[in-house]
Parts: sequence; C-alpha cells; structure tokens
Amino acid sequence: MNGLLVVWDSRDVFLWGAANTLSLVLGCLLLSIPIGILGAVVLTEAPDPLRRLFAEAVDLLRCVPFLLLAYVVYYGLPELGLRLDPWWAGLMSLTVYTTAYLAEIFRAAFRAVAPDNIEAAHAFGLSRSLIYRRIILPQVAITAAPVIGNQVITTIRDSALLMIITVQELTFAANFVSANHFTPFAPFAAAVGLYLLMSCVVEAGVRRMERVRKGRYG
Repeated sequence: MNGLLVVWDSRDVFLWGAANTLSLVLGCLLLSIPIGILGAVVLTEAPDPLRRLFAEAVDLLRCVPFLLLAYVVYYGLPELGLRLDPWWAGLMSLTVYTTAYLAEIFRAAFRAVAPDNIEAAHAFGLSRSLIYRRIILPQVAITAAPVIGNQVITTIRDSALLMIITVQELTFAANFVSANHFTPFAPFAAAVGLYLLMSCVVEAGVRRMERVRKGRYG
C-alpha cells in the first residue's frame, strides 16, 4: 500500500514522463514516416548505384543496437561540433533508427500493390505524383498498417533506453521515484501499466485499419 501511495503522490512525475515519451514517439513518427516513404521510393525506383548505396545504409542502421546509436548521437556528435540536449538527441536517435525499419516496411508494401492498378492509372493518363497519392500510398498505408503498428510499439519500448542519456521519459520518471522513495516495485509497475496502455491504444488503431482493409479489399 505504501508503494501505491508513493506512486499516487508522484503522479505528476509519471505524467510528465509519459508526456515526454509520447512527444518523443509522436515527433519520431511525424519525421520518420515521410522519410521512410521517400526511402522506400529510393529502394524501389532509384538508379541501381543509388539504390544499392541506400540499401546498405538501411541495413547498417538496422544492425546497430539502438542504445549504441543513442550513445553515438549524444556523446559522439559533440566531437564533430554538433551538441544536442538530451531530448533532441533522443528524438534524432529514434527518428534515424525507426526510419531505417519503416523504409523496409514501406518497400515491401510498395511491392504488394497490384501492378494492374498502376497500369490502369497510366492508361487513364494520371501523372506519377497523382498515381502515388491516389493509388499507391492509400494501399500501402492499409497494407502496412499492422507492421507499422508493431514498429510504433517497438519505438515506444526503445524510448525507455533514452534514460541512459538522461532523457526524462517514463522509465526515467519511474527510476527517479524509486530512487527517491526507496520503493523499487510500485513505480516500475506503474510505468509498465502506462507502457501497456500506450501499446493497447496502438493495437486498437491497427485493428481498426485491419477492418478498413477487409472492408475495401476483402
């Protein structure tokens, strides 16, 4: 009971940490989704040398542990003259890491678009940009929604590692409360509950997109 009282008394700290986590994840998605779409276009339509170079860069980023990338951004970039505060370093790390995965997700979704749809659009004289807006991207969004949802949950989970570079997100808040009140279990259990709530919201959005896909495409 004492632990629950500590959590309740420290609710402002938890809400601040959860707000920071959400702002990091939302900021990351606002940046990484359009960049990931552009990356997928490069991976599917760019000239071969550029496509191979970009594919190698994506593979490299996907092989690097996220925590190591965060260390490089926060501690390594100042040696090159670029110093970021913890929040912006965390956002940059999350964005770069998530973009690499989203580029591959969107590339696979692009390949799943039926060629007949694109050929029909060409036959009607639609421009390339209009084909992307009206034909390709809507199908890609619906097709890739479940995998994107999983990636969003992964991004939420990865954001917890940013406490190592002193980003004041949810895990940082739980650790702060635990250390100051000598209550190891309840603060982290509360953080788990909040992470679970965020993930359930994402899952609900994915299920809704699945219903839309089944309604449109069967």
